[in-house]
Amino acid sequence: MDITNAVTASVTTAPVTATTPAPLALALVVASDREGRFAPVVADWFLSRLAEREDFTVTVVDLVDLDLPTALSYNPSPAVLAELAKVSPVLAAADAFVVVTPEYNHSFPASLKNLIDRHYTEWQAKPVAFVSYGGISGGLRAVEQLRQVYAEMHSVTIRDTVSFPHAHGRFDEDGRHKDPAGAEAAAKALLDQLAWWGHALRDAKAVRPYGA
Repeated sequence: MDITNAVTASVTTAPVTATTPAPLALALVVASDREGRFAPVVADWFLSRLAEREDFTVTVVDLVDLDLPTALSYNPSPAVLAELAKVSPVLAAADAFVVVTPEYNHSFPASLKNLIDRHYTEWQAKPVAFVSYGGISGGLRAVEQLRQVYAEMHSVTIRDTVSFPHAHGRFDEDGRHKDPAGAEAAAKALLDQLAWWGHALRDAKAVRPYGA
């Protein structure tokens, strides 16, 4: 996945009317930058779920395509500013987020924390949903920690998640889920909730700007 050529889900958007709001701009954040990562399999599966919906337009933010140092600075170098220019406008323009994250040692990747900490207003008063994967916990321990982090960013986290325990065994060699019914139902519930919160918060901010 290439952040400079963001992926937009191929959907046919219904005409915008008084009863059909404009689609939500969704940023799908692929959190893992580990060598040999499983993230693209999970992210591509979730993108296939999004492609069936008309209420989102999707841009992929894949952290493997960013080269951000872990040392934070109030005066970033030109090189860091150039990297941020690839991602900050996408986060700012988003109405909602889905974070695809593995679980590393009971937590989430450092690359994701780095991205979160380098932004603030971009996350505010927007909903964040989680798709997680891992071993026996399916990444849910990472998600529970992320809820606390995003609360500090003034984000609203979606209750329902999509979780893949023992993820490597759930997909075939072509990236297809072997028993998709449960995962597809979970993805629909997550996206329905995300859409509700996305529209509610976008509409509210149009009337009254959010003040943190």
